[in-house]
Amino acid sequence: MRASLSPRPVDQSVDAPTPRSLTVGVIGVGRVGAVLAAALAAAGHRVVAATGGSAASRARTALLLPDVPQRSATSVARSATDLLLVAVPDDALATVVAGLAEAGALRPGQVVAHTSGAHGLAVLAPVVGAGATPLALHPAMTFTGTPDDLTRLPGISYGLTAPAQLRPFATRLVADLDGVPEWVAESDRTLYHAALVHGANHLITLVNEAADRLRDGGVTEPERVLAPLLRAALDNALRLGDDALTGPIARGDAGTVERHLTQLAATAPESVGPYLALARRTADRVIASGRLQPTAAQPVLEALGGRDREGAA
Repeated sequence: MRASLSPRPVDQSVDAPTPRSLTVGVIGVGRVGAVLAAALAAAGHRVVAATGGSAASRARTALLLPDVPQRSATSVARSATDLLLVAVPDDALATVVAGLAEAGALRPGQVVAHTSGAHGLAVLAPVVGAGATPLALHPAMTFTGTPDDLTRLPGISYGLTAPAQLRPFATRLVADLDGVPEWVAESDRTLYHAALVHGANHLITLVNEAADRLRDGGVTEPERVLAPLLRAALDNALRLGDDALTGPIARGDAGTVERHLTQLAATAPESVGPYLALARRTADRVIASGRLQPTAAQPVLEALGGRDREGAA
């Protein structure tokens, strides 16, 4: 049976054991908030209230949190005596937190955690002013907002930023989610998030770009063609780093690169800019790693440098 968690009472250290589970509220039952709340409920904590204004949020709550009532944000905050999970878009977070503090909905002894990767503790300054304790708790995972997400949570990392006295609590909370804590300094939150966006969100764009170009080339099932190739490429990249690079740039095949650019400019000019940006960065990395000597790389660099962002020669 899992150990339950509780925020620090006034007369206890954060490490003190507690016999009760957390009473949790969630503001923002989007893809992330609803899934994390469901995972906390599965871990034995009590999710007592949630808020989400859209029809999609209400449907998600009915699916993942069927017994949790929908309430206003201030009501949810007041009900969450132990942990308030704020899972709203990055740009809305400061406004939501400030509104809760101004409404007097936060209290001492309560932990207020946001799920933003881009923000750390600074955005939660009103929480501290209200006597509550701030926590940045970002799951390094992409979410669909369906029960399938719950099967992907075990073993993922959580980007954590917390006051020193809250670290044991945050560590145990992540353990209850079957996750791995990854401590991120306040000053590094933006870089941490940029790296994840670059790796995950841009990967999806890249895969769909490749699929579209295969369709342009007459391939009716591009997913079938790409799946084994991309899975192997990702596995190799994670294991081998830059040594996993293959293809015309790694080989110095400038003529092939030129033909790619010419065909893309004729068929899908919107893809020339992304191709050039990634090809130039690939060339930089191949040269820096010693895989391609500068003299051999020069024809490739000239081919890439001779095109503008729209693909004109």
